[in-house]
Amino acid sequence: MNFYIVIPAHNEANFIAKTLQSIASQTLAPKAVVVVNDNSLDNTQTIVEAFTKQYHFIKLVNIKSANTHLPGTKIINAFYKGFETLDKDYDVICKFDADLIFPENYLETLAHHFKSNKNLGMVSGHCYVKQKNTWQREQITGKKHIRGALKAYKKQCFLDIGMLKKDMGWDTIDEILAKYYKWNILLDDNLKVKHLKPTGANYSKQANLLQGQAMYKMRYGFILTFILGTYNAIKRNDFATFNNYILGYLKAQRENAKPFITKEQGKFVRQQRWIDFKNKISI
Repeated sequence: MNFYIVIPAHNEANFIAKTLQSIASQTLAPKAVVVVNDNSLDNTQTIVEAFTKQYHFIKLVNIKSANTHLPGTKIINAFYKGFETLDKDYDVICKFDADLIFPENYLETLAHHFKSNKNLGMVSGHCYVKQKNTWQREQITGKKHIRGALKAYKKQCFLDIGMLKKDMGWDTIDEILAKYYKWNILLDDNLKVKHLKPTGANYSKQANLLQGQAMYKMRYGFILTFILGTYNAIKRNDFATFNNYILGYLKAQRENAKPFITKEQGKFVRQQRWIDFKNKISI
């Protein structure tokens, strides 16, 4: 299978070499890897350039954007800058973060899963972070959600869901839309990926505001947004989380922001999010 990988990178000099080396050492080599250096102020560009000289399938794209590190639009815009440089001869398209270390059989195992199940649209391993000298599964999301850090899509699934949404929440809506189009999703517990930088470590306080705006655009509705905002605020012991979710939602509503899914898809999304929430609180 032809794996194409796009890696958005913003000031990742401390990690990018380890990520690229783990990809270059795969038992199944990717056909193409594009690192999108998104306005980095450190040595990210120099490090990636060294890899491009050593490995023919790795290339670098430099772009300019805002220097603020935020999830959502900035990351996906960078992804597309890399994706646009690729041809269409891919079987699987991956969006990976620049601070991961993959086991050497990672891509080979993904290929096996895709080949074994024709209805499999997305597959990944789990992210692990180092805590007290041991690697433990990152708990920021549930065990059934593929992290935005290591997305891998079968080509037709990627096209069916309309590719990636340029907004906060893109890595939730992609899975729900995949299910809407009858694709299966798999997380392989045996694939342990080392995540060198905790998720959201450098995100600004604006991230929760954007999350609220995204909930409006994903057609969650106010009640579901209110409940999820409350749940996350309690979980984080931070009332500001709830406040920013609601302010973000109301801002998008006031500005009549355009949803990025249809009404029919929105109904399905709400049903799935209610199911997910009920499962969370029943654990």
